[in-house]
Amino acid sequence: MMKSMTGFGRATKHYHHSTLHIEIKSVNHRFSDQIIRMPKQFLYLEDQIKKIISNYLHRGRVEVFVTLEDEEKKGQEIIVDWPLLDQYYQLFHQLKDKYSIKEPVSLRDLLNQEECFQIVERELDMEELSEILLATVKEAVVQLNNMRAVEGMELYKDLETNLKQTEKWVKQLQSLAPEVITQYREKLKTRIESYLPESIDEARLITEVAIFADKADINEELVRLHSHIRQFYQIMEEQSPIGRKLDFLLQEMNREINTIGSKANSAAIGSIVVEMKSCLEKMKEQIQNIE
Repeated sequence: MMKSMTGFGRATKHYHHSTLHIEIKSVNHRFSDQIIRMPKQFLYLEDQIKKIISNYLHRGRVEVFVTLEDEEKKGQEIIVDWPLLDQYYQLFHQLKDKYSIKEPVSLRDLLNQEECFQIVERELDMEELSEILLATVKEAVVQLNNMRAVEGMELYKDLETNLKQTEKWVKQLQSLAPEVITQYREKLKTRIESYLPESIDEARLITEVAIFADKADINEELVRLHSHIRQFYQIMEEQSPIGRKLDFLLQEMNREINTIGSKANSAAIGSIVVEMKSCLEKMKEQIQNIE
């Protein structure tokens, strides 16, 4: 399946008091380039994250953003020293009875005993969180990969349309090629007659036409061009990454078209060559985005 190199994927998971966000985007690139930005406590997972990505994406620049929301704010808990607080409570009542204090013991009295309370960072279960993170990365990559596949189908349709048009032009060139030789013979004969009306050397005329026909023969280029088109169709159906193959094949097709344009001494053929080069340029732009 043809896939684009452009896409975006997002996945979110909740873990206790924290929220894990994964965002992945990819753009065109000649090779496979992965950039991962995430909190320091997850750096040891970088190789595993890259391995997950490589299972789905084989070419393109991929950026992964990992964030753990509100970890510092909500990752705290209060530890109460209940035995010590009980002692304070009993002490307050003893003092109250001993000194005949009528005021009741209040909650504020207890909360003011700071040594009874301790705020500590809640320790995260990194093993469990790591499994959740990797699963979330996979979910985001699958979403991105699906988007690349959808865009790849659009690229496929566009390339197929341009390729079919190129085939039509090749057929037109095949029909025009013999006419070029005939037209050259008639022009050459007319020119000779205008200078030497009574002494045309048919043998010399045939020789000149044969030399021109050999120089202007585009049959080999048309055969190779037709073969390239067939290969192009076949490669488009491959399951593996095909962007580089198509780019190379398009260069070969462009080379054949340039040769045809330089060989054929014909305005009609020249016009078709211009249209074909324009079409191939559009295809080249599309191919730059194919994995």
